[in-house]
Amino acid sequence: MSSIDAILEKALERQPLTREEAYDLYDNAPLQVLCGVADTLRRSAVKDASVVTWQIDRNVNITNVCKSGCKFCNFHCKPHEDDKAYITTMAEYRQKIDEALALGADQLLLQGGLHPRLGIEFYEKLFSQLKREYPALRLNALGAPEVSHIATISGITTLETLQRLKAAGLDTLPGAGAEILSEDVRKRISPAKPTAKEWVLVMHEAHKLGIPTTATMMYGHVESPHQRVDHLITIRDLQARKPEGARGFTAFIPWVFCPTGTRLEAEGIAPRFSATEYLRIIAMSRIVLNNIQNIQASWLTVGKEVAEIALHSGANDMGSIMIEENVVSSAGATTRFDREAIEATIRRAGFTPRLRDQLYNYR
Repeated sequence: MSSIDAILEKALERQPLTREEAYDLYDNAPLQVLCGVADTLRRSAVKDASVVTWQIDRNVNITNVCKSGCKFCNFHCKPHEDDKAYITTMAEYRQKIDEALALGADQLLLQGGLHPRLGIEFYEKLFSQLKREYPALRLNALGAPEVSHIATISGITTLETLQRLKAAGLDTLPGAGAEILSEDVRKRISPAKPTAKEWVLVMHEAHKLGIPTTATMMYGHVESPHQRVDHLITIRDLQARKPEGARGFTAFIPWVFCPTGTRLEAEGIAPRFSATEYLRIIAMSRIVLNNIQNIQASWLTVGKEVAEIALHSGANDMGSIMIEENVVSSAGATTRFDREAIEATIRRAGFTPRLRDQLYNYR
């Protein structure tokens, strides 16, 4: 038996791979074999192998002001750019939420930026008011870097920040801001953002508080293939540390860097995207993340056809139809889905579509 075969046998037994074993698979395993093993693991991991899930939510940006200045983002504006800066008003929230509820949404994905003047009291007031007016609406809000930033400018710990946000109405924490969990990579693409270590800390504290989260990876910029594998292992090992009975990471979502109008593009960094590389990452995600049930196909950045193939390569979820999405779209992502189109895509791939909530319960 070759070393690749032995590693894949270990993976099929749902044993955690060593870093070196994962490197070997990424570098040397044939893609068709890798995807086949990942598909087998998907079938054993999910409750119904014939089903692919999807969601309806709306991504609303709390503000476009961010001091981080990430080189991969052209959506943000600096705090002093008064002609561009905004903070979403309660009247705007009501309009957006009412529109989303009419389309069947049950959740609001709230993201913003590292606004230098929006501390913990602002978010407590916002979340509490949204919950008072829309008590059934789930708030999937902020991200680890925002939590870390709010804690810093409010003079409190990240743990207290999460406790207060949860008390105000936070239901789940998105995996945003992970990019690649390597300090070297972050220094190159987002030097003013909270560190990879801080991202891991906030996620672990959220898990300890019983706040379910997701994990993400934005790849295809300055990182190496092995740094992608390192990222997966960091996520897996963090999931292994969650308290007994906690949901921890409910899903993992990798997507490709979109360059249009970004500083990375101006520096000559072109996206290194190919369908085969994306499918390798999806398959590796299913194989390495032996303790995370759901792997999402990021149709927004790779397109419908590649997302369909990903459903046979380890992914079991198609994400949300995204009634509204601004950040990745502003950098060049153009794919769009409505309810009929996402269900048709899932059926064309040979699966039964099922609408879900953020915790992967069927609706």
